[in-house]
Amino acid sequence: MRAYLLLLFTVLLCIGCTKKETCEIPDEVASLPVDVKIDRLEDQFFQIKTLPEMQAFLQQHPMLRDKYLLRDRYPSLDHMAQNLLRLATDTSIHKLARQSKEQFGDLKDVEQELETGLKFVKHYYPSFHIPQVQTFISGLSRDLLVSDSLIVLGLDFFIGKKAAFRPQAPQYILERYEKENLVPSVMLLVSNKFNKTDFVNKHMLDEMIDYGKSYYFTQKMLPCTPDSLIIWYSGQELADVKHNEGKIWAHFIEKGLLYETSQFIIRKYIGERPNVPEISARCPGRVGTWVGWQIVRSYMENNPEVTLQQLMEEKDARKILDRSKYKPQKK
Repeated sequence: MRAYLLLLFTVLLCIGCTKKETCEIPDEVASLPVDVKIDRLEDQFFQIKTLPEMQAFLQQHPMLRDKYLLRDRYPSLDHMAQNLLRLATDTSIHKLARQSKEQFGDLKDVEQELETGLKFVKHYYPSFHIPQVQTFISGLSRDLLVSDSLIVLGLDFFIGKKAAFRPQAPQYILERYEKENLVPSVMLLVSNKFNKTDFVNKHMLDEMIDYGKSYYFTQKMLPCTPDSLIIWYSGQELADVKHNEGKIWAHFIEKGLLYETSQFIIRKYIGERPNVPEISARCPGRVGTWVGWQIVRSYMENNPEVTLQQLMEEKDARKILDRSKYKPQKK
């Protein structure tokens, strides 16, 4: 969760995927002076034909060069420019660029959704600096970058199933790369700036609550976004875990998993997998992160005096569990 993510989710076809009917953006949030304008750098990039032009492009966009394109991985700027020139003149990558244009159009809908999310961040954290937002086509080398000063959207990752080329990833992950997943993924990464955690001697519970806090943060920043897009589950997967919540929780308790420290075991419940057969063949991967989200939700519901900022600062996962009164029952 803490590093750059290979994320995202499937197109959803059931009630879990619909917009929240009660969604409203408060006036005090909507009126905040946050204006997101996305800079489509791929338009300029794919016009480059010579090495001097590429060198000039890199000079003009130092944050993209250093943070997203990872300048420090190249022995020199000239070597970096030569490599990127090959990318800019590759006709197969040009095809991805054309397809991204077809899929995303003028990006106004993405721009508006991202602006709303960043307004909510500014509402809860007034000192938050709104990053510059750019798009790029990297030839499927990087999907997203979110830093204090820059957000880069790798649009070629999010073209979807009809893309000429797809990332090298398992099919169950590829199915998640869709346009509607772009902004929720960005906000999950924004949450890392505010989500305080103790990385030393982590238990399963610590990781569950860590993820749960990030999901809860994203839910607050994007109140019109369905849970399924935030947790990266299909509608059916979300329905299954909700129906079997008591059984899933009983498994964690009966197996003594909450204070497990073995990373091998923790990854079975927190890490990327198509399912968690230890619980059920129909139990989706990362189910521990979903349970963590439900614990955090219960904690906030039962402790209304706790603010979002206080939640994100809280490092004591056991305190959150104890005060959540989370005890779903088997059906």
